[in-house]
Order: sequence, then structure tokens, then C-alpha cells
Amino acid sequence: FELNPVCVLFVGINGSGKTTTVGKIAKGGADSGRKVLLGSADTFRAAAIEQLDIWAQRAQVPVIKRQRGADPASISFEVIERAEEQGANLLLIDTAGRLHTSDDLMRELEKVVQVTRKRAERWQRDGAPLPVKTVLTLDATTGQNGLQQAREFNRALALDGVIITKMDGTAKGGIAVAVSHELGLPIVRVGVGEGIDDLKAFDPLEFAK
Repeated sequence: FELNPVCVLFVGINGSGKTTTVGKIAKGGADSGRKVLLGSADTFRAAAIEQLDIWAQRAQVPVIKRQRGADPASISFEVIERAEEQGANLLLIDTAGRLHTSDDLMRELEKVVQVTRKRAERWQRDGAPLPVKTVLTLDATTGQNGLQQAREFNRALALDGVIITKMDGTAKGGIAVAVSHELGLPIVRVGVGEGIDDLKAFDPLEFAK
């Protein structure tokens, strides 16, 4: 998220905290002076569009959205188009939750990532392609199933990092160690509550304690 500019796609299973995480990062980015643009590419769940709208209002940032059932890849494409026009430099795209065991849904997600990366290569500012990062949100309470989720998402999408959510509960989040160790992925943030500021940088020493 520190790259400037950057486009980040958030992926994960249903209920892993993607939309809330996008909202928190949007608020943090806006507060630090970044020009943020959100993309609501979760077009399966009507509530997701409304939920992201609420976060966008809190963060006072614009959001690209369409009606339920729209093509999520086209929304990602439009986010980059609009960012070029408006000068946005932190593009955050919320995708629909999907089970890592559903081949059809994973193929659709691959298409979203491919379309986004292809459009980003034609980025018309700064003289270089727009970096596109894909980040998995993982619920700390999922246990070893979380490792299988991470394996499948990484196999399909070549992930760039992981965010561990719901660390404020009883879970110790040991899955973070397993995922980072096996897949070599950085833990970029941890979610420690529902509040807008409850998303922290991952501190390995603090975590180990």
C-alpha cells in the first residue's frame, strides 16, 4: 500500500473481512494524503456494494460501482480508467468472496486479475506501468483450512501478500506463521477489531510474544 501509485485487489472466501479491510485501508490512505479510489467488484452480494458505500463515505473517497450481477472485470478496468482521469494513486478493489474449491469462481477471479493487470500495463501516468498487487484476506479463526485456502488462491493468482483478520477474538492467528512459511508471503496487515483504525502493520516480534 506504500507504493505510489498502486492498485490492490482484495481476494478471499466469504466472510473473511475483505470489504471491511478495504474500508479501513481507504480511510488510512485518505488520512495520510493519498488520493484513493475504491472499486466495488463484488457484484454477487448486494450488501457488499452498500457496505463499501458506507466505508467510502466514512473515508470521504469515491467508489466505482455497478448494479448487482455486473461483470467484475469491467469494474476493475473502469477503476484504472477513472484513476488516470482523476489522478488517484491508491486504487483498492473489493472482489466477491468465493470458496477456493469452486473452479468456476476461481477462474472468474483469474480473469479479473488478468484484465486489471493488462489495463495497468497501459497506465498513462508516471511513465511506467501501474503496479497491481493481489492480497488475500484470511480469517484468523479458520485454522489449518486457512492454509489450504492460501495455497489455492496463491496457485491461481500468484498472491503478493496476506492480511490476517479477526485477531481480536480468541484465535492466536498461528495460521499466519504457516502461510508465511510455506508460501513465502508477507503478512502485510492484521485486523484487530471492527473500528476504522483497527488495522495494524504486522510486527513479527509482537506477534511472537
